[in-house]
Amino acid sequence: MNNKISDVVLVVDDSPESLGMLNVALNTEGYTPLVALNGVQAISIAEKVTPDVVLLDAVMPEMNGFETCKRLRQILPNTPIIFMTGLSDVEDIVNGFEAGGIDYVTKPISPDEVIVRIKTHIHTAKLALSAQNALDHAGSNVLCVNDNGCLSWATPFVYELIDSISKFDSTPWVTLSNALKDWLLEASENRTSLDLRCFDSPLTLSYQRKQGELHLLKISKAKEKKTAEVLKARLPITQRESEVLYWLSYGKTSWEISQILELSPRTVNKHLEQIYKKLGVDNRTSAAAISIRLLEE
Repeated sequence: MNNKISDVVLVVDDSPESLGMLNVALNTEGYTPLVALNGVQAISIAEKVTPDVVLLDAVMPEMNGFETCKRLRQILPNTPIIFMTGLSDVEDIVNGFEAGGIDYVTKPISPDEVIVRIKTHIHTAKLALSAQNALDHAGSNVLCVNDNGCLSWATPFVYELIDSISKFDSTPWVTLSNALKDWLLEASENRTSLDLRCFDSPLTLSYQRKQGELHLLKISKAKEKKTAEVLKARLPITQRESEVLYWLSYGKTSWEISQILELSPRTVNKHLEQIYKKLGVDNRTSAAAISIRLLEE
């Protein structure tokens, strides 16, 4: 026996012969097989038991494999789904990936090939889940999307962030997907960042790395550049004094400030004298410290 008995495989096929063959092969390898003859049965089982992998027939009566896959994805977002399809059914293969499948095997089924695929995907899924749990625990603002920008998984912090800034968007993940898909190709090659303004607050997404067929991204609220208006609103100073203090916080000399604001250095120094008096400080360093604190809040 190569695998733990806890590795559960849900097999969905309307052919009793296929189910019987796969049941024997899985039992021999130490897996726990669960069988369903149609999509409705598969969904019912998935609502009660979480399998480690799903082996799904593409062509079934009533609810086909593609619709079943979409329904299972809602229940089992992180479980690998492997399609079983005919050798020449290219359209079925494409539809399977679009529905949420991550791999396929061709009919007639080779039990040995199926076992190899199952082992690989269970191992990969467990590693991904372990990494995701670690990221969740660490509180990282990271998410994984496919090539079309569709969400694969995200940490709780990402869900909270999107919820907090999308009060007027009933489908924020669709909005995010549409904004990402054209950028992902360039980002995967050049590790670029993307500033988005499609929600209540601006976002910045930075490309981390490609993980299999998925893209790992980091998301955060974009830092909006503060202006002198912030200082004027928070301190008892005039508009011109706030502008002088703003540039003082960037380490500019009186001469440099005079060039920026088109004033004489003497006028800048007079403004500084008034700023010191109003803020209750006696030097440039203390005034700049107050300015920096307000601009960074």
